[in-house]
Amino acid sequence: MAGNGVPHDVTPLPREELRRARRSVALVFLIHGSVTGNFATRIPWIQDHTSISPGQLGLALAFPAIGASLAMPLAGRITHRFGARTALRGLLALWTLSLLLPALSPGLYTLCPALLLYGAAAGVSDVAMNALGVETEDRLGKPIMSGLHGMWSAGALLGSAAGTVAAHAGWDARLHLTGAALVLTLFGGLACRGVLDLRSTPEEHPPPRFALPPRSALLIGALGFCAVFAEGAGLDWSAVYLRDALGTDAGLAAASTTAFACTMAAARLAGDKVVARFGAVHTVRAGGVLAAAGGLLIIAARHPAMAMGGFGLMGLGIAVVVPLAFAAAGRSGPAPSQAIAGVATITYTSGLIAPSAIGGIAQATSLTASFMLVTALACGLVLGARVLRVPSRTASGGTPAMTGDLGGLGDLERS
Repeated sequence: MAGNGVPHDVTPLPREELRRARRSVALVFLIHGSVTGNFATRIPWIQDHTSISPGQLGLALAFPAIGASLAMPLAGRITHRFGARTALRGLLALWTLSLLLPALSPGLYTLCPALLLYGAAAGVSDVAMNALGVETEDRLGKPIMSGLHGMWSAGALLGSAAGTVAAHAGWDARLHLTGAALVLTLFGGLACRGVLDLRSTPEEHPPPRFALPPRSALLIGALGFCAVFAEGAGLDWSAVYLRDALGTDAGLAAASTTAFACTMAAARLAGDKVVARFGAVHTVRAGGVLAAAGGLLIIAARHPAMAMGGFGLMGLGIAVVVPLAFAAAGRSGPAPSQAIAGVATITYTSGLIAPSAIGGIAQATSLTASFMLVTALACGLVLGARVLRVPSRTASGGTPAMTGDLGGLGDLERS
């Protein structure tokens, strides 16, 4: 297997073809995020259509994470069997078309399995595109993973904007999500035409159907857990915090969530240049300091502007952690696809438990106390950033190796 869990092909590629592959995989991330954005805006319609209670909705929304966790380990074997490009094309199509399933569910007992399949398609396509993104990064010899995840965030914003327009227009979600699924499937197929077409050689052994991730992936995943917990807290609770803790109106409270999401997207799009200059370890350490400072501002805030500034700093600080965690996992051992799946599973789990954990602590104490936990986890980024320092290796395809600190082209570690 190649170093990132995709089939190995050592044929050097022209720079123009590599640049095309980078653009194509970026579009794949954009499309993947757009599915999430479209779905999230129609959750209220789905709840009304299925006539389920808030508690039942909370139960149903746990099934995507369960489905993703179960399916992620299969990505490496599927990619080995069909080749990187064909596998990604098929898995991405499953993901975009699965957007139809929740809207077509008439009740709770059909919604839960529909969301299980939706999450499985999300997870397996997520691992495949991240593995191919890391392979593309290695062949280019410079960081691109932060930008790819920035494209995912941009896609989520575009999808949510489209869904918001459809909701305000009063469109039936079945009509809206059918149209979105067909359009995204079409563009996904076109985008996959330009990604790296890597295929297995006869001497390559297929990855196991299931294997526990290596210890290195668990450590990297723990770092991702801290970042995704803070991300979930910011996205799901920033508006509530401004409304309940600071007494702001609903419009300003909602604007804080949008600002947080936009800050993260912008930081990810610009993050590759920072990583290339300073390396992953130093970038994440600095990000942890920013995120912790943001958390302290939120806790101490007595005015909405101060809290919004804190959420902005937090989003800026955690933005590049997950992309760098996937990149490090792809280089962390002899079974990269399992490592990426392991890190993805841990981060998905963090995103699942963060909203309820924040709510539980707030119920027992206060929202301010909840964000003390978020701030403590942000400090964990400073302490744990060193796990992103992985052994150097020669990039496939004849390009120079990425450094142990994942920071540029052949530079020595600065730590």
